[in-house]
Parts: sequence; structure tokens; C-alpha cells
Amino acid sequence: MSGRILDGEIMTRADEDHRLYSGVRTRRMVAFVIDYLLIGLMVIPVGIVVALLGILTFGLGWLLFGILVPLTALFYVAATLGGSRQATWGMQMMDIRLARMDGGTVDPLLAVVHTVLFWAGNAILTPLILLATLFLDHKRTVHDLLLGTVVVRAS
Repeated sequence: MSGRILDGEIMTRADEDHRLYSGVRTRRMVAFVIDYLLIGLMVIPVGIVVALLGILTFGLGWLLFGILVPLTALFYVAATLGGSRQATWGMQMMDIRLARMDGGTVDPLLAVVHTVLFWAGNAILTPLILLATLFLDHKRTVHDLLLGTVVVRAS
């Protein structure tokens, strides 16, 4: 039986399958921008804490500024994408979520690995990340394919 899995149920009808992926590519790009704006806002209070930590440690804490943005982003992704809704706040605003092809849930570790592969893929193959969605089934990216995940409409 061929079909896709959504919330543990196999979807077999083509119209249901189509609705899961309708507009996902555009929604995913908008969600990315929203998430990075949110992460940018989250970095401000974390940066203040690191600055104060640097004063208390006579400058040693300021070394954390080098990893401040990636660390904040990874905590954000682990808490949101690896949470019960399986979506970051930007993805929730765009009504999409990350799903595993085997029907399991996305845990925080998978969410972090998904994000790290995205960053690594962009560092090496920037244009191919988005171009892959034009050719892979269900508008998946390379890191989705590697991890057995897919982004689908949440509703």
C-alpha cells in the first residue's frame, strides 16, 4: 500500500496527499524569515546576560559571544521544532510542521540535527538546497531526505 503518514495514519488518496504539501515551499521560506527575526530578538537578552557574565568573570565570559547566535538558535529549535507541535513559531504562523515519514514524533535531538544539516548544506550547497525542492518528492529538501522527514500543512 503506498501512501504518506500524517499523525500515524497512512494517507492513500491523492487529493489528501496533495493538500498536505500545497504551498509548503513558500510557507517554509516565510517561516524561515520569521524564525530568524525571532531568534535575532532572543539574542538581545541572552547577549545582555553574556555581557554581565563577562564582567563577573573578568572578560572570560565574553568568549561566549562567538557562539551566542548559533547556541540561541539551537535551543530555540530544540524547544519548538522538537516540542509537541513539531513546529517553530514561524512554522506555526505559516500553518506547517515537520513530520517523520515513519509516523514517529520529532524529538529535540532530531530537530537540532535537522537544523545543523540545514546550516551545513547551506554553507556548502546554498542554491541546491532550494532547487532540490523542485525535484524531490513532496517538496523536500536534501536534509529532509537524509533524515526521513517532510514538512506538511498542519491543518
